[in-house]
Parts: sequence; structure tokens; C-alpha cells
Amino acid sequence: MFRDYFRIAWQNIKGKRLRSWLTLIGVFIGIAAVVSLIGLGEGLRSAVTSQFGISTTDVITIQASGISGAGPPGAGVVNQLTQKDADAIERLGTVDISIVRLIRSGKLEFNDRVGFGLSMSTPDGEARKFVNEVLDIKILEGRLLKDGDVNKIVLGYNFYAKEDNFGKPIRVGNTVLIQDEKFQVIGITDKKGSFIFDNIVHMNEKPLKDLLDIGDDVDLILARVKDKNLMSKAKVDIEKVLRKRRDVKLGEEDFTVSTPEAGLRTVNSVLTGVQVFIAMIASISIIVGAIGIINTMLTSVLERRRQIGIMKSIGARNSDIFYLFFIESGLMGLIGGIIGVIIGSGIAYMGTVSLNSLIGSTTNPQISITLIISALLGSFLIGAIAGVVPALRAATQNPVEALRG
Repeated sequence: MFRDYFRIAWQNIKGKRLRSWLTLIGVFIGIAAVVSLIGLGEGLRSAVTSQFGISTTDVITIQASGISGAGPPGAGVVNQLTQKDADAIERLGTVDISIVRLIRSGKLEFNDRVGFGLSMSTPDGEARKFVNEVLDIKILEGRLLKDGDVNKIVLGYNFYAKEDNFGKPIRVGNTVLIQDEKFQVIGITDKKGSFIFDNIVHMNEKPLKDLLDIGDDVDLILARVKDKNLMSKAKVDIEKVLRKRRDVKLGEEDFTVSTPEAGLRTVNSVLTGVQVFIAMIASISIIVGAIGIINTMLTSVLERRRQIGIMKSIGARNSDIFYLFFIESGLMGLIGGIIGVIIGSGIAYMGTVSLNSLIGSTTNPQISITLIISALLGSFLIGAIAGVVPALRAATQNPVEALRG
């Protein structure tokens, strides 16, 4: 029986193609907007979180605050962190290991071309293993830095993959100039999908200090907690010891202590709010589409009064008439949903690809099966609900008056 309803409804939709397509515009624009924006939002979420570059969730990042302008962490601060701060943090009972990082901007010259970027220090000893583990550094070509490496560097993936910066890619074995001093490239890191880490110069800590004449100041401190369950307590302990060492009061800190979860929660909260706001705007188009379906179906009831009268005169019940118009409107919504899902998925895919190209990430388009099914089911329900009033009006038609009209 329901198969017949769908067959007749489909024939009626095909019979009025122009009107049907005009009616569907609002629905598929709304569905396309929702699918594409949610897909783009998820792609953006993945792209942003990939830029953190830290693969573990038991590491706390500490840096001095008071940045006066753009630049690497620690740039422009009045009271920088020091090695002694890191030593004090490592003595805390909740902290397993604490290391310092230097991230400084500098000049790199290769193939008679000059570029500017960031150099990141790598500590010696056991701390080196910790850094490589936290940053999940993997080698594409060559090898990682070792203790005692002087005038040797490891470059991020983009130095190897992109030719536009220096006219040709930099390979293992090439010699480059950093701050006019020669360094040999001994390794290229695998692609991380982060515009920071894929464009970084890795250098041992002592050579970087000597090159840039850096004293005891540091830009970042990374502290790994002994247990993930101690993350909150470790954060409080670090803040207490730094307030004491830097002689600042609670609420007047000149440093920040952040955990990966806190950063990701902030990003997710912002992106979720943006997605909800955009989805609310897109829903306006869906409402307009639903109103279009109501108008179309009401017009259809008036045009098909004689057909309704004939159907009732040969035994069709009110429920048969109701289901016929109800399913027809639902089918219109479903068709609009299918078109919207196809268009929206295409927009989300192209948008994510463009985002990857813009920031150098490697995230995949995030179009879930759940989202597609929900969009299709929702579009059918929108159409069906919009058709309730017209279907009721059709079902309650008096057959005698319908045949006359």
C-alpha cells in the first residue's frame, strides 16, 4: 500500500517539475548550508587542534606573559623564564621531568635566497627523548639530532616539499646559512600538518645559544606530570612556585600555565558556538523551504479537487488521501535533502582542501554518516510536517463538492 503512495507521489512531483524544483530550492539550500558548515567546522576543528603539535596529554606548558607584539613565545616579555624556574618546577612532587625550550626567529639563506623563520632548541640527554616523544617527531629523510651535534640542523617538512621559498627544495646533506653561519642539514622531519612544526629549524640547545648569544633566559618550559590524574594539582603547584619565585600575587601573574585539555576545550567551545550560530542562520532557509512546500501542497489540493473526488467516489478513505499528500510533501523534502547533502558535502570537501592548502595541515573532510542520515531524515520530516495541513485539507474534502469543483 505505501509503495503505491510513494509511486503516485513521485508521479505527481514529476508532473509539475518546475513548481517542484522551485519549491525544493529553499530546502536544499538550507540542508546544503547545514551540512557544509558542520563539515567545514569539523575540518577546522581538526586543523586547529593539529597545530598544537603536542601528541600527549600529560604535559603542561609554561611561558612568560606580557607579549607586546607578534612573535614566538616569550617575545617582548619583561620578565622571562629561566633555567632555574624549570629546575624548581622539576623538584615538585607532581612533576616527573621539566625541560626548557628556546624558540627564536632568525635568518636562513639557501640557493642565494633569504628566508626568515623560527629555530627551536633541542636539549641534551634524557630530555631529548622526552622532547621527541612529546612532539612526536619522526624523520622522513636522514636522522634526528644527537648529543654533541654542532653546526648541524634538522628541518621541517616544508623546507623539503616546497620549492617556492628558496627556488628548490632543501635536501639532507645541503649546507645552509643561519645568521650567516654555515649549518649542515642532517635530517628532514615527516609531515605533521602543522604550519609551525613543518616550517621549524631544529637545532641543539648550546649551538642555538651560542649563535644568538642567549643567556639563561628561556622561552618555554615543558613539564610532564607523574600521573594524568595529577594534572590539575600539578598546574596549581607550578603556579604557586612561580608566584613565589617571581614575587607576584595571585591574580597578578606574569606567566601562563596551560594544559592541552584546557587549550582544546577552548578551541572546541569557540568552534561549537560558531557552528550552532551558523546552523541557526541556515535553519531560516529550511523554514522558508518548509513554507514553500506548504504553499505548493495547498495549491496542489485546490488543483486536484476533482481527482480527490473521484478517488473518494470509488472507495478511497480519508486516511488514503491524507497519506498520499503527506508522503508527497515528505518526498519533496527528501529530494531537497539529497540534493542539499550532495552540494553541502562537496562544499565541505573543497573548503577543507582549501584550508589545508592555506595553513599547511593534512586534515580530511569531516562528513560523517550520522550527519548525512540525520540531514536526510530531517529533510523528509520537514517536508512531511509541512504537508500535514494540506493533507488534512485534502482528506476532509467533500467528494460531491470536489467532483463539482
